Amino acid sequence: MKASRYTIATLKETPSDAEIASHQLLIRGGFIRKLASGIYNWLPMGLRVLQKVEGIIREEMNASGAQEVMMPIVQPAELWQESGRWAKYDDGLLLKFKDRHDRDFCFGPTHEEVITEIARNELKSHKQLPVNYYQIQTKFRDETRPRFGLMRAREFTMKDAYSFHLTPESLVETYNLMHDTYVRILQRMTLDFRPVQADSGSIGGDVTKEFQVLADSGEDKIAFSTESDYAANVEMAEAVAPAMSTETAIERAEVHTPNCKTIEAVSEFLKLPETQTVKTLIVVGESEPLVALVLRGDHQLNTVKAEKIAGVASPLTFADEADIKAKLKCSTGSIGPVEIGIPVIVDRSAAAMANFVCGANHDDYHLTGVNWGRDTNPDTIADIRDICEGDPSPDGKGVIAFKRGIEVGHIFQLGDTYSKAMNATVLDENGKAQVMYMGCYGMGVTRLVAAIIEQYHDEKGMLWPTVVAPFQVIVIPINAHKSEAVLTTAENIYQELTDAGIEVLLDDREGVRPGAKFADAELIGIPHRVVIGDRGLDNGVVEYAARNGNGNEDVVLDEIVPRLIKAIQQELNT
Repeated sequence: MKASRYTIATLKETPSDAEIASHQLLIRGGFIRKLASGIYNWLPMGLRVLQKVEGIIREEMNASGAQEVMMPIVQPAELWQESGRWAKYDDGLLLKFKDRHDRDFCFGPTHEEVITEIARNELKSHKQLPVNYYQIQTKFRDETRPRFGLMRAREFTMKDAYSFHLTPESLVETYNLMHDTYVRILQRMTLDFRPVQADSGSIGGDVTKEFQVLADSGEDKIAFSTESDYAANVEMAEAVAPAMSTETAIERAEVHTPNCKTIEAVSEFLKLPETQTVKTLIVVGESEPLVALVLRGDHQLNTVKAEKIAGVASPLTFADEADIKAKLKCSTGSIGPVEIGIPVIVDRSAAAMANFVCGANHDDYHLTGVNWGRDTNPDTIADIRDICEGDPSPDGKGVIAFKRGIEVGHIFQLGDTYSKAMNATVLDENGKAQVMYMGCYGMGVTRLVAAIIEQYHDEKGMLWPTVVAPFQVIVIPINAHKSEAVLTTAENIYQELTDAGIEVLLDDREGVRPGAKFADAELIGIPHRVVIGDRGLDNGVVEYAARNGNGNEDVVLDEIVPRLIKAIQQELNT
């Protein structure tokens, strides 16, 4: 491709609303342009990258035996009403509208309902199973606060796959196959990533994993073992129960703690560490009006874990102050588990404590020397806190450390969540109708483009891995309009590389200074650069630089093409 005939739309200034590297560089590099909040146009340079990412995903999905389909982005409300998600999907992320006949539709944020409609119409016999359908298609989620460019956009491209099975064992086989397929996809893109245990959220299912690309800009916090492959989203990582305290019980006492409404204030007033205190949080119960959640003072409540505990309303909702005062006769800063009169759920770490401090259940007073068994008993002991760095790893190997991650993929064992609700059945070997088991496997295609940049960039611009780079080589002739030798050499190198299947951008733009061409090449992140000038040609050399290298080097003219072909072939086959 010759730059004089190609749209190179680089910008010198960083957009004011671009907060992270990928958003800044995609805009500055002329890969995307904002159309509306969370909605972007893809320019030619960006589309080349997007299509390469799609190509890798498509190759690996096809290799796994999955079959590609294409489903509409517009979906009728009737399907969502069948599944029960029309009224409750993710607090308004579902963009709904009516057509001219006043019928309800939505823009698809995901396609479980549509694929189940296909399956119940097309799959009749167990002999057709298992089957796995996938698409690479536009999605729309009406995000309340789109941000970070492609990372949390409203319109985006996604690969979503859905498998159907006669037995749970067959579902597990395909789930594991998709796990391995995702690993290969991300490895081919040379990404540093972790498969992690995760929560299923609004999609559903009991078994699920996220694929997180590690990056400081990631929205998700990942807990991983320092000595094993264990990794989990913090909201799902199990906090291992500590050993029970062996302290000798001391006498319980009530202490006046004026204006001490927080753990920090109580700890400072009593000159005790926060680890010797417990905090009692009051939430709405499932059958009881109020439920108490008790944690060690320095620990944080994990709402995802807590709302899965029997007796706690889901979604987890903190009780109103007025309701608390009416029932417990005190304010939130003075509540404790002793003689509280409502169900008490205690975190494992808090349940292992002895001689702790807690609220006395009347304002401005706390109890010291409180012990389980003697002074009060929990109704339930459960893991309801966030895991902390330094905690033992749940697999018994090493301790927990944290990293930030960008979720780029999510796989689910859905079971019969959708197929049962929508009556998707096949005839088994006995001729009896059986509800199919389902799996769901999503991968954010446009988000992957951003995630790659978050791992591969420097102060000058993007550092694309060769496998997804918009071009593999850029050839820059210096003052070609003044030198026939420079122009001819540049075009010969360009043609030889192109004939060898190498993707080359020949920067033949007139009126653009060499410094600007170099800056554009670095910003765009093309892996290999060849500069041709009269001075080098007089010595029989051209200047070569790898975008991720440490500097320039002179290469003999006759050696540059075979050297580039060999290097690129090795990079593509790694």
